[in-house]
Amino acid sequence: MKKSREIKQVASNLFSLLVKRLSLILLAGVMVLLVGSKFDAVSASQPNAESEIESLAVCYALGTDAIGRGNLQEGINTYQKCFTSDAKITAIFPNGAQATFIGAVNWANFVSSVFQGNGYTATQHLLGSFDINVNNNTATMSSYLHATHKLSDTSIDVANGTYVDKVVIQNGKWKIKERVLTLIDFLNLSSPGSSEAEVSSAARSSNSVSNTSSDDSDSNNSKKPHKPHVAGYM
Repeated sequence: MKKSREIKQVASNLFSLLVKRLSLILLAGVMVLLVGSKFDAVSASQPNAESEIESLAVCYALGTDAIGRGNLQEGINTYQKCFTSDAKITAIFPNGAQATFIGAVNWANFVSSVFQGNGYTATQHLLGSFDINVNNNTATMSSYLHATHKLSDTSIDVANGTYVDKVVIQNGKWKIKERVLTLIDFLNLSSPGSSEAEVSSAARSSNSVSNTSSDDSDSNNSKKPHKPHVAGYM
């Protein structure tokens, strides 16, 4: 009888020890899963944020090109997906002049005035070389711009520059809060032999030719090449 109780006690102790060890193993497994998932979430959040921030540049290009084909309202609607309502947007032109606007609507109206003032029928904005740095709920992004502005089938204006953005999370979505565009050039390109190229060539020649008649001078001066123009800035 005594031996039976001893056997039961030993079995009880072994079972208790086994349960404790199993509990520890289970707890360790849960901790590994929790810690692992936490690291996965952290490692995944950075690429996701960078991808979402980069998509803002695409959003902006699509909005700008909508304005370029004459659809101002579509451009405004698209811009409002890219920018905060109080976004500050600055353009710095090759001659050093600057223009600053607050809000997507004001910027869209400015872009539209530039496009209409130059007679563009279509535009195409290409952005690349993205450099993005994320810091919790804020970020910075820089990107390169190459933009084509169509005047005719044989003449375009080309702009190159750099965008530098400050980006924030607003209502769970990344948006541009501040953007600075620094243009390094804004030039006209025309196909050889086109009327635009001939006008440009004639105008350049008029500056180098001397001893011409007043009639010839007046004729050449009337042939002015197209130069990209931003009223009040360049």
